[in-house]
Amino acid sequence: MNTSMTRGTLTRPGLTTLVLVFAVGAAAITSPVHAGKIINTTNSGYAIGGYDPVAYFTMGRAVQGSRDIVYEWLGAKWLFANAEHRKLFVADSFKYLPQHGGYCSSAAKSGSQGEIDPRAWQIVDGKLYLFYSNRTKQRFKTDDPAVVEADARWEKVKAGLE
Repeated sequence: MNTSMTRGTLTRPGLTTLVLVFAVGAAAITSPVHAGKIINTTNSGYAIGGYDPVAYFTMGRAVQGSRDIVYEWLGAKWLFANAEHRKLFVADSFKYLPQHGGYCSSAAKSGSQGEIDPRAWQIVDGKLYLFYSNRTKQRFKTDDPAVVEADARWEKVKAGLE
């Protein structure tokens, strides 16, 4: 079968390829993870800046994880303050997975992957949101239509990870 153009006409296999290329490109543009990795990692591969994702829920604060207590998941190294936190995360990782892959939740509402300060965070309805700064966190509203849409996109991404 010929997939090239002949006298200015695209053959059916060529057209199918072209449609697939455009479909994949469109999906990438509208995906909340189009700009990079699904999980926000440091250059060393540590998720959410090396902070313990479970500590936000159990200790109510941002806690730096230990490089001795690590779990590799979704292409990232997750660090924990203690073995119990690691055990909780392994048992129910999606419960502790930050919204938008640990990228700035304020940036996610415009489809971006903004960096975070792991100490700028909040839990709303059992979901961990991380932010670039405490100032961005203060302006963040979970009922903002753009945030609702970003959260819905993230839920679709998460569903594809399970």
